[in-house]
Order: sequence, then structure tokens, then C-alpha cells
Amino acid sequence: METLSLDEVVRTSQVFVHQGRYAYLKVRQVGPGDHFLVASDADEITVVTEECNVSSTEYSASTQWFVLIEVRVSMPFVAKGFLARVTGLMADVDLNVLVVSTYSKDYIMVREEGRDTAIAALRQAEFPVSEA
Repeated sequence: METLSLDEVVRTSQVFVHQGRYAYLKVRQVGPGDHFLVASDADEITVVTEECNVSSTEYSASTQWFVLIEVRVSMPFVAKGFLARVTGLMADVDLNVLVVSTYSKDYIMVREEGRDTAIAALRQAEFPVSEA
């Protein structure tokens, strides 16, 4: 398997900024809706969902509103420091982020008021960014 430098992985990973707004909801049970994420542990169930699903979801606490930034990692599992690079970029521009990872993608959740700042930081670091 070819090994790329971290800078090359950054330049060859596609970034998509999704439209819409997302909320983090603390729920007792998962209700209807096509949710982005459902995470459950011994203490709680968290749902991350688009704005259109919030009113039909029964929740006890919420944090709103976030923008979803999808990072399609060109070399999953071999790019040491990749998430540190991404989260470091956000910290450098004074943004807090929440990160969710799947097998080949990382999702960065940024407060909606930080959307343009996050996109600019990613582009400055040479991530190819598209708005979905």
C-alpha cells in the first residue's frame, strides 16, 4: 500500500459542506425520523438530526444549531495525525468542533455561526472543499 504524507492526504481528501442545520438531542428512546446519528451507551442516547426532525423527536435536552462538514479521507486508518490536523485548524480559528467518524469518513460538526470560518480554514490548509 502506498503511503502518502499527511499533506498529500489532506490535498486528496474531499470535503463536502452539507446544507441544513443539525441538532444534538438527548432522548430516552429513538423516535421517528431519518437521523444522521444515533449513539447509545449505558448512560444516555444521543441523536444528531436535521432541523426538520427536531419537532417530531421527544428529547430532554438539546444543543442547536450545527453545520455538517463531511471529510472523505483518501487514506483511512493510515494518515497519522489527520484528525489532529483538522481539529487543530478549527482550534486555530477559535472554533469548537464535534467529530464523528465512520469507516472512511470523518464528520465535523461546527456551530452554524462558524461555518464560513471553518470553510476558510479548511481551504487555507489545501483541503478541496465543495458545498453539497
